[in-house]
Amino acid sequence: MWHIGSAFGFGGILPAQRHMLKPRRKIIRDLCGLPEVLGRSGPFEIRLATTAREIRKAQHLRYSVFFQEGHASAAQGAKMRRLDICRLDAICDHLLIIDTSTQGHFGKKKAKVVGTYRLLRREVAERANGFYSQSEFDLTPLLSRHRTMNFLELGRSCVHQNYRSKRVIELLWRGLWIYAKHHDVDALIGCASLPGTDPEALALPLSFLRHHASAKPQWQVEPHPGRGVDMARLDKASINPRKALLTLPPLVKAYLRVGATFADRAVIDPVFKTIDVFTIMPLADIEARYIAHYGAPEEEAGMGMQGGLVSNSERPPLP
Repeated sequence: MWHIGSAFGFGGILPAQRHMLKPRRKIIRDLCGLPEVLGRSGPFEIRLATTAREIRKAQHLRYSVFFQEGHASAAQGAKMRRLDICRLDAICDHLLIIDTSTQGHFGKKKAKVVGTYRLLRREVAERANGFYSQSEFDLTPLLSRHRTMNFLELGRSCVHQNYRSKRVIELLWRGLWIYAKHHDVDALIGCASLPGTDPEALALPLSFLRHHASAKPQWQVEPHPGRGVDMARLDKASINPRKALLTLPPLVKAYLRVGATFADRAVIDPVFKTIDVFTIMPLADIEARYIAHYGAPEEEAGMGMQGGLVSNSERPPLP
């Protein structure tokens, strides 16, 4: 629809009227004291989504990774809108990796979402029918064993295929660390995915996780009846750990790097065409590994990636 004051109507727009036509940036997220931008590394920023538009950018990236690149089965509505939409998106926080150096068609800078994580805290999940992981695994015993523990579920994690570098993965982790420490999170949980639905084709990575990174009994969960997949496809002695690591997705390797462990049985996800393994990362266990690998969180909070946490006024708008 053309504005009446457009060049195709009745003349130009008066300078005093220009501000009236600028779209408002409607804030829909309370960040509970955290800044929107959590850190920077070169052209990349790690930030929390605060608007519906930013969340849609994350959903669009998820669609391109999961449904176009990964060949997940999209509903007709998702195909038309080219968005991966889940009922939990409305209550979760969304961590975004932004490339601020990308350019649009006319050479103008156009910030681009190139990585995302969906974050769901236990207190929020319990008000909204549970975690996403509970659609695949029975978490009731785990939650009962740790009644006062503050869990944070990591979900819908993905990085654009042109940005799957160590730098971007580490920046995602720095953002996660700052968020988790701010909310006094005790443990990170979630479903990590291996591409494909044939357990035999994924025998090496599944067996490696089962034999070399099995969770302790107090952290184990079971798949829902009829959905479990045995992960110990190969004998431990026959596994070459170096070769097995090469078969793991970058994010799973990042989890392992900080000491993540996994449930003993997996679940096939027919929609996303993956095999999902339940992941548990108690912060008390991974803190020393994190500091050794990424640097102390106090240093990040004070100095950030390059120059520290930035004010909201410095953040470039998303397209």
